[in-house]
Amino acid sequence: MNERDALRALAADLPHAGDDAAVVGDTVITTDMLHERTDFPPGTTRYTAGWRAVGASLSDVAAMGARATAAVAVYADAAFDDEKLDRFIAGAVDVCEAVDAEYVGGDLDTHDEFTTASTAVGDATDAGAVTRSGARPGDALCVTGEWGRSAAALRLFKRGNDEAVERANDLFRFTPRVADGLALADAATAMMDSSDGLARSLHQLSEASEVGFELDPDRLPVHPAVDEIAEGDEAERFELAAHFGEDFELVCAVPEEAVEPAREACPGGLTRVGSVVDAAEGVTADGDPLPDRGYTHG
Repeated sequence: MNERDALRALAADLPHAGDDAAVVGDTVITTDMLHERTDFPPGTTRYTAGWRAVGASLSDVAAMGARATAAVAVYADAAFDDEKLDRFIAGAVDVCEAVDAEYVGGDLDTHDEFTTASTAVGDATDAGAVTRSGARPGDALCVTGEWGRSAAALRLFKRGNDEAVERANDLFRFTPRVADGLALADAATAMMDSSDGLARSLHQLSEASEVGFELDPDRLPVHPAVDEIAEGDEAERFELAAHFGEDFELVCAVPEEAVEPAREACPGGLTRVGSVVDAAEGVTADGDPLPDRGYTHG
């Protein structure tokens, strides 16, 4: 059973399951688990792992339009190495500082592979948390940042040489879009982070909001590293940017009149890439059905 099937199975008992984070009063809380074999390619430094693991949870807080306040993490490995642990903590501290949050501790354990579980908490703004279920036909479809950096990083990790691995680690250390989420909190009608990829995110938003989406692929801002990897192959360029996942950008629906003010307020950049349409029109790119393909948990 994959994650989405599991969430559907849990829906009767957990009606709020499915958003990027849980909301308790004004507090937003989320947790993630990452494993060496599935999430950290050979060459990933412990500093990058600490940054990326905690950053993934901070990204979920951002997707709710909340202010990140703190994070903790579990660090588990087959053997204790104080230098690796120190570097992991350094990455966790630095990514928290990048979004004006604080790394406040965690837990240590043993495991047959390097594994980490991170939890981040935040405070909802007066506008309330932004969920995935409020998009309306006529809204603009918008995204933050640039897409495909994690796909490019994975290709570079596979090359294995020192220069490529160093570049890959740099690409893996994304900045969680907390500031952008806060800028969008008053404007976005629905929002989520893109850990599963743009295409899969649109299908998830479509299901939650009972709408369709019309994507214009030519408007999608693609990270320059993808152009280096794709080497002019437009189909591969779009595949890496839209279907790979793990970029941790924000995908949101914004009323037409709010797009320009939101763009000006987002420090990571906001690009309109399409429109919200009626559910009967489905999820399309250039008028063709956009496959529900991306990162799958499980």
